[in-house]
Amino acid sequence: MIRSEKRKFRPLFFGLMANSIASRLVVLSRRTKRTVMVISDAGVIPGCLAFSLWLVAPASAVWWSLWPWFTSVCVAFFCLVHYGLYRSVVRFMGLELVIAAFKIAAITTAAVVISIFLISSSLVALKTGTIFGLSTLLYLAGSRFSVRLFLQRRSVTGDRVVIYGAGSFGAHLSSAISGGGKFIPVAFVDDNLALQGTVVDGLEIYSPSSLPELVSSLGVSRVLLALPSASRRRRREIIDGLEGLQIHVQTMPDISDLISGAAQVTEIVEVNATDLLDRDAVPPDKELLVAGIHEKSVMVTGAGGSIGSELCRQIVRLGPRRLVTFDCSEAALYTIDRILKEIIEQNDFDVEVVSLIGSVDNKSRMLDVLQAYDIETVYHAAAYKHVTLVESNMLEGIQNNVFGTLYAAQAAMVSGVESFVLISTDKAVSPTNVMGASKRLSELVLQGLNTCDTRTVFSMVRFGNVLGSSGSVIPLFRQQIRDGGPVTVTHPNVDRYFMTIPEAAELVLQAGSMAKGGDVFVLDMGNPVRIVDLAKKMIHLMGRTVKDQSEPDGDVEIKYIGLQPGEKLHEQLLIGRNVGGTAHKRILRAQEDFIEWDIFKPLLDQLWEACEEADCKRAQKLLIEGVKGYSTNNSQLEDLVWRENGARNREPGRVSHKVAGNITTLNISPKASKRGNT
Repeated sequence: MIRSEKRKFRPLFFGLMANSIASRLVVLSRRTKRTVMVISDAGVIPGCLAFSLWLVAPASAVWWSLWPWFTSVCVAFFCLVHYGLYRSVVRFMGLELVIAAFKIAAITTAAVVISIFLISSSLVALKTGTIFGLSTLLYLAGSRFSVRLFLQRRSVTGDRVVIYGAGSFGAHLSSAISGGGKFIPVAFVDDNLALQGTVVDGLEIYSPSSLPELVSSLGVSRVLLALPSASRRRRREIIDGLEGLQIHVQTMPDISDLISGAAQVTEIVEVNATDLLDRDAVPPDKELLVAGIHEKSVMVTGAGGSIGSELCRQIVRLGPRRLVTFDCSEAALYTIDRILKEIIEQNDFDVEVVSLIGSVDNKSRMLDVLQAYDIETVYHAAAYKHVTLVESNMLEGIQNNVFGTLYAAQAAMVSGVESFVLISTDKAVSPTNVMGASKRLSELVLQGLNTCDTRTVFSMVRFGNVLGSSGSVIPLFRQQIRDGGPVTVTHPNVDRYFMTIPEAAELVLQAGSMAKGGDVFVLDMGNPVRIVDLAKKMIHLMGRTVKDQSEPDGDVEIKYIGLQPGEKLHEQLLIGRNVGGTAHKRILRAQEDFIEWDIFKPLLDQLWEACEEADCKRAQKLLIEGVKGYSTNNSQLEDLVWRENGARNREPGRVSHKVAGNITTLNISPKASKRGNT
């Protein structure tokens, strides 16, 4: 230990005393504060002159002359009023204070030197003036800066914070937030023994073990993590240690965002979702990343979604010739288009970005786009993914997820696309909902088409939940905690696999480069996370306590609402156990059963007819027939529109808009490939 136990608890007494003094000063009226400043200046400025004369000429006649004293006070007060030091709020004074103090000291000193010169020798005048000027400057700037620092550190108007990390980022953070009024730094903590006991930016550095005492003695309400370059594992260890304090923990942005300019040091954010996961990211294989992208024409469907937009952000940095973003949402497409063009402009990339509105359900539109822009690589991220919504809109879910994939894949085959990568989900394994069943069918579509005579290499990448996506529990829990609860969890035992969006997108790009045809890649998601444990950790890290039987006076209650239609307790990533490794440690290749295209396409024809005729019962029966292991816990599985039609005694066939033709064959004339002639 650097300090004794007595010194370790020193903040308890002095902290409370300083807080009391600061509280009394802050509530004083502006007139009272200004009066105190005037009295102080009236006493100290002549005192500076007396000090100067005592050092230079203790027996000089200047002591008995009225002019130097009168001049020092009158000129000083005139300058103080003129430069606004009595109008400024001391707590928020900055560089302008130093400049004003220098001017005041210079003018006052010049007047004093002249008055002394008229009485005594020039040598006495110059020496006295030099000492007087320096001492006056030190007083004017030093006294006000000291009061400013004291009030900022002890002010009752802001949250008192401890900064974890006393390095350059921590020091910068302390200086940046000190004048804002929202946060008041009161101490640093750092693991480095060499730093403990020293002072940075006027704040003492303590050991992390002192945090409980600092929290209680200084009224600390937040801990700010200033560790942007720390490993994910180290950050997680620190966060786990802070959880028991039940204090609000926030952090600086990631080092990558700081370097790129996407974030500033002064930005304080909630603890990153990645810090809550028991896994570390693996550095990417650069060769795998660029293999299917560099100098190629690439297309991303569903480009405005969570995964699709991240794929676009990463692809544009890997040197494609062209990037075509495709989405049915105009707003989402506009957003990602603007982001991509900013990235290109900031980094001077030579990449053409083409943003196209359209639906994967429109097969002629898909073919036109692929041929018009000579697409070589497709990342198919377009899908309806929200389990409960797709459950009650099953026909649209099937149409988009299954037949949208079919149309896109067939168009890719006709256009000569080299690589087609499907973004799949763990909910496709032994599905209990329409969304999962439709995604499993989309996997079977690609596996079946791979058995046809095609130059297109089809593959799919399957993974679990991603943090921060639309519908993710992290932002939902965060908002519920801010609102005071309750935090809603479906079941005490429910768990899910989690991965960050950037990591998932990065692995998708690498997996697609390893595809040979019909590949099912499964991402290593680590261990599943219990949702209730995640909720409790977030409550604690946001400075609240869990309200339950053991803690009836807690802040936030966790409410169990039951599994929603189509949900299950535990997700799976593999169908069977036949799985092998790849060139990347986080990417596995599964060997799974599939259906030959000639056998599979009649089922698709029937499913398409059921969707066109709005026949939910038949569609459900075909899903069960086509997807091995599909079962549902939803006893009232029905499309909402279909249910309304039934309630009005309308037969499903009466609202049919069936399109003639066989869905498994493109009913348009294939255009000649225009590769290289866009």
